[in-house]
Amino acid sequence: MKTEKLKEKYIKYELTKDDVFKHQHYIIITRSGIEKIQAIENITIWYEVVKCEPNFAAVKGTATKDGCTVETFGSALKGESYKDGNTNTWYVLEMAEKRCLSRLVLKITGMYELGVFGEDESEDFKKNNN
Repeated sequence: MKTEKLKEKYIKYELTKDDVFKHQHYIIITRSGIEKIQAIENITIWYEVVKCEPNFAAVKGTATKDGCTVETFGSALKGESYKDGNTNTWYVLEMAEKRCLSRLVLKITGMYELGVFGEDESEDFKKNNN
């Protein structure tokens, strides 16, 4: 059943092998895949900066689609390594926004319940780490 639903969504959202890959435990959708889904579903998203510091940022995002609204958060903490942070990049606000976008799109389309995650949500999900 889950596999059938995933296949239906893969076709509906015109995803290609470049948009999706298998992680150790999950199916991961790349940034380009998230953007395709958002466009096809006509999802409107807006953000509110909760906190923005040189090494930490958090944003609250809201998404609407067909009268449905979901909210979630994205954050990024710069560290010297992934032991003391969840990103090693200096653009923490942009990382927080990308993580929030992935979560919003996957939540409002029901993809989370199928075990699908966005590549931007965790450094462990990056394609080159698998």
